[in-house]
Amino acid sequence: MALWDIFLNNQGRPIHKWKHYFPAYEAHFARYINRPLTFLEIGCGKGGSLQMWKRYFGPHAQIIGLDIRPDCAQFQEDQIAIRIGDQANHQFLAQVVEEFGTPDIVLDDGSHVMAHILESFRFLYHRTAADGVYMVEDLHTAYWDEFGGGLRRQGSFIEITKHLIDELNADHSRGALPPTPFTRATQSIHFYDSLIAFERGRTLAKSAPMVPPPG
Repeated sequence: MALWDIFLNNQGRPIHKWKHYFPAYEAHFARYINRPLTFLEIGCGKGGSLQMWKRYFGPHAQIIGLDIRPDCAQFQEDQIAIRIGDQANHQFLAQVVEEFGTPDIVLDDGSHVMAHILESFRFLYHRTAADGVYMVEDLHTAYWDEFGGGLRRQGSFIEITKHLIDELNADHSRGALPPTPFTRATQSIHFYDSLIAFERGRTLAKSAPMVPPPG
């Protein structure tokens, strides 16, 4: 069943999602259906999205929800584990990774505060599976002052990701920007309305062959 159908037919805990996210979810997540999967969602909301991911990914998925609110512990059930802590606390995140192993997917739907998003990304991005997905949603808050955002405001996650575009292309900068660990670990960055998805993957030596070869 398509994720959109699972959402529309939800009879479990409430789910609150922007409609236009669903095609992006499917584009980046569909390959994990019915495969062993460690899915880490930052922010539990009312618990419904955790159940949605469980239904979508199937019986081999371990869903982990992180939230700072102790009452979210009630959302735990078969295949869904809840851990209570601050998404910006590297020690807490390290404990989660140590307990559950390398996440294949990280979905940040947490506080939406720029400083919190950045700290989670700094710790978890290079601890996500080498061929995994890191997605941050609700980035309209990157334009809102109360979340530490604002148009072209330094430190907003949108502005930070603009710089990561340069790192993605560092091999072509003619030495102006040395390749970074991000360069070597990232295949692509996808921008959507209020959402950014990073597709991780080892990069080989880059070349542009001509076929058939000249001469």
